[in-house]
Amino acid sequence: MDADVIVVGAGPVGLLLAAELRLAGARPLVLERLAEPGTEPKARGIGALATEALRRRGLGAALAAHQEQGLADKARDHGSEKGHFAQIFKIDPALQEEPDRAGTLIWQPDLERLLAGHLTSLTREPSVLRAHEVIALTQDDSGVTVTVGTPAGERRLSAPYLVGCDGGRSAVRKLAGFDFPGTEPTSVVRRVLTDAPGLDKLPEPGWTPTGMLMRAPGMVATVEFDGFPEDRGLPLTAEEMRASLFRVTGVDVELPEVRGGLRFTDGARQAATYRIGRVLLAGDAAHVHSPNGGQGLNLGLMDAVNLGWKLAATVTGRAPEGLLDTYTAERHPVGAAVLHNTRAQSALLLPGAHVAAMRDIVSDLLDLPEVNRYFGRMLSGLGARYELPYPATHPLAGRACPDLRLVTGTGGTRTLSELCGSGRPLLVHAPSQPEAAEAAQPWRGALDVAEATVRDRDDLASALIRPDGTVAWASGPGPADTVTLTAALRAWLPPA
Repeated sequence: MDADVIVVGAGPVGLLLAAELRLAGARPLVLERLAEPGTEPKARGIGALATEALRRRGLGAALAAHQEQGLADKARDHGSEKGHFAQIFKIDPALQEEPDRAGTLIWQPDLERLLAGHLTSLTREPSVLRAHEVIALTQDDSGVTVTVGTPAGERRLSAPYLVGCDGGRSAVRKLAGFDFPGTEPTSVVRRVLTDAPGLDKLPEPGWTPTGMLMRAPGMVATVEFDGFPEDRGLPLTAEEMRASLFRVTGVDVELPEVRGGLRFTDGARQAATYRIGRVLLAGDAAHVHSPNGGQGLNLGLMDAVNLGWKLAATVTGRAPEGLLDTYTAERHPVGAAVLHNTRAQSALLLPGAHVAAMRDIVSDLLDLPEVNRYFGRMLSGLGARYELPYPATHPLAGRACPDLRLVTGTGGTRTLSELCGSGRPLLVHAPSQPEAAEAAQPWRGALDVAEATVRDRDDLASALIRPDGTVAWASGPGPADTVTLTAALRAWLPPA
């Protein structure tokens, strides 16, 4: 075997998954079709959950360095720091239930460089093979073998497991035979980066009788609701963009040079399962949808965080029974929820007086604080809760844990993320609940334990945090429920 896990795709999802696998003791190998990393800006940020996940791996300072510039760019481009639902820019960070849980504005190429450096720091050896395109795949009871095309010819590589993180047109998904049901697109977006002098002749951004125009410094984009290109895989040319601008605005603008051409639709599809045998999917390989709301990258990164420790435990023989099955069980509903809300956004972007009336009503509703919080929860993913295989009644159980502030025995204050760098499960227990630490004693070789008092939360004294940041068990003040804690330890950790 050439690795414990082959990861196909060296985008942000593949790189983070490989890092999580390595941190948890597995040996990953990443295969990437492209010879060099992409340089064109695509996604411009990650959500609160992905930001917290990367902080737990010691990348908080690096993210903060990008955030300040990102806020300035967003305010310049949109005139607002508010989020949007279907281009209605009213989701106010100050109105949210947990305003401190925020995302990070970072362009995708910068994020890829950050994650590539993180992976290298963990492996200390080359673990990404570029110009390696998967062209065939077979699996049996012992592992997966792929045939890859390289500049030097074909070669075969094998591993016990393989994960496709190779995007919306995933070769892995097709070769492994995953069903990919969904809905056809209703719109197509074309975007280029250009400083063409004729752009000042275009009308103000917004709806036109035949589509929608979007502009920002150095960027122009159109939305059209028909005329989809026959081959959506072809590069977007200056001629195609010029023709689209003319159809949408009626203005003919010469585009002598364009960069960063992107063409995408709002087609929404999701793999019926994220696992077939020893082949799994994560990120856009598992789900595609409209980029409205900026949810795609956050969704994919959280796939990687959920899968990494589970797959590493499985491949190294440390997993409790059924652990790997919880990946699809937990992440598929989250992906389905994102497809659901992006379809709703697509509907609100369709042309016509009836939809315009609905947009006006949704815009008015967003002025209500509770509605604003509802949309904020939905787009951030902070409202998601996993079903746990045992009774857990605390409000945080099954949810992503916020970055708690903890007072240790020495009187110092630390954040939860500062205690999670090992990538192991973490039990934080109050000094008043030593019974929690006693219940976890048989598993001490597989988790970290910290005695600390949680600040600013009267409802939380102790918690078991999974490697992906999910609260597996939590207790308020008073005696700890060690029966449920023991059930949680048995569900997620190696047998005691």
